[in-house]
Amino acid sequence: MQIQSSYEESDKGKLYIVPTPIGNLDDMTFRAVQTLKNVDLILAEDTRHTQKLLSHFSITTRLLSFHQHNTAARMQDVLERLLEGKDLALVSDAGMPAISDPGYELVKEAILQDVQVITLPGANAVLPALVGSGLPTEEFLFYGFLPRKQKAKTDELVRLSKYPATIILYESPFRVKETLRQIEKHVGNRQVVISREISKIHEQYIRGTCQELVEWVEEHAIKGECCILIEGNMSTEAPIDNIWWESLSIAAHVQTYEATGLTHKEAMKKAATDRQITKRDVYRKIHIESDN
Repeated sequence: MQIQSSYEESDKGKLYIVPTPIGNLDDMTFRAVQTLKNVDLILAEDTRHTQKLLSHFSITTRLLSFHQHNTAARMQDVLERLLEGKDLALVSDAGMPAISDPGYELVKEAILQDVQVITLPGANAVLPALVGSGLPTEEFLFYGFLPRKQKAKTDELVRLSKYPATIILYESPFRVKETLRQIEKHVGNRQVVISREISKIHEQYIRGTCQELVEWVEEHAIKGECCILIEGNMSTEAPIDNIWWESLSIAAHVQTYEATGLTHKEAMKKAATDRQITKRDVYRKIHIESDN
């Protein structure tokens, strides 16, 4: 167990997670500007891109590149600076670091070293897209980018299709058309919204059924990074509780039921029912194939 009091005095440095504008530079907060001016070093995904932002706000703090391709090589150096008492800020090219961007590994390692990690609120595409979509906001699931490979993409869409929450995806404009087709095929003709270029001059929301959006993108070019929002599963026939076991092997599935007091035979029967396979299939997977 660990309790972080973010602003207690410490002989270690602090790691500030600083969101940057996703389009409109006026979305940069006063606190974010001041933080970037005050830290000893800024870790940037692309130093050339971030330098333009710093110049706009007259920030002269030194930059160090820190991105997905050099995280492992730079990690120890960055941690040593923090442990020596240096305050560092982490930024990505746009939006909140570590959300579909580099940063998670550094945050995790800093916490393991009892470094105070302070995350500033600020620009991010997810919540503006959700609120502006007109889809339910009481419960939502942010997924990020779907897998590139077709099989993995299909599997994830099938899994996501069972959630009652509004689903939020990130997608490249070059893949929006194909992704919408896959959503229609594997999720269904639900209400879908494309939110693109949030906070920029060409900000746009395209709302309708999935089929309507598929037809629309056939005739219109999509530019800029997009959020795709999908209406949740309103069916009462497939509640989310029914898929708690999906990440488990069949053996682990059976063992989970046995842990509740069921006999091995009873547990196999319930697992077979959950998976819509025969009890014989369950038995074979556990007792025959596992021995080969």
